[in-house]
Amino acid sequence: MNVSTATPALVFPAPAQPLVPILGETSLYPVHRIFCVGRNYADHAKEMGHEVDREAPFYFTKPATATVLSDTTIPYPPGTANYHYEMELVVALGAPAFRITRERALDVVFGYAAGLDMTRRDLQLDARAKGRPWDLGKAFEQSAVIAPLTRKESFGAIGPQRIALDVSGAVRQEAHLSDLVWSVPELISHLSGYYHLGPGDLIYTGTPAGVGAVEAGAVLTGTIDGLTPVHLTIGPAQ
Repeated sequence: MNVSTATPALVFPAPAQPLVPILGETSLYPVHRIFCVGRNYADHAKEMGHEVDREAPFYFTKPATATVLSDTTIPYPPGTANYHYEMELVVALGAPAFRITRERALDVVFGYAAGLDMTRRDLQLDARAKGRPWDLGKAFEQSAVIAPLTRKESFGAIGPQRIALDVSGAVRQEAHLSDLVWSVPELISHLSGYYHLGPGDLIYTGTPAGVGAVEAGAVLTGTIDGLTPVHLTIGPAQ
């Protein structure tokens, strides 16, 4: 068998890796994976027709290519007539973590950001009703919006910080990070029992009550005390 000694070449250009700015720095944070936590605020679980389950958190994922930077206009996505916002605290990891304890979990955190988990709610609910995966409703292009990261040391301890979302001038979501059902250390510790977590992994920690639909033309502004706000404009469908 003849083995080529030529330098290997890609059959098509490799997709660009998503890169997130870091507040006050010229360096960038490369995104590896995106994990999302479901029903992590009690009031949101209730509005979705569920009680909070303290047995264990649960997750879904989005591809890294779903990453969208703040201050962007994105088109209304295809295949849905019920496009929802979900305002969230995003945790960015900066070190490996496998079977890490809750007491050590914050040691692997690089920083935090304000983010939006955009959702095709009709597709998600249809899949849920049929016992099928949520991918069409959650894991689609431009569905993981993120503001610049703030390093952990600059943000401080997670506690009473207010998290809120304004949609075209009206406050739609409002809570405090202390309302999280599963704390950030608990989430990292639990998730690390199933994955070898590491630098570049993002965890979207769940959304407060008040989720709802948006149409083309909507302007979203999400805030978390101590972090850079996340801004998003919804453009026409393409």
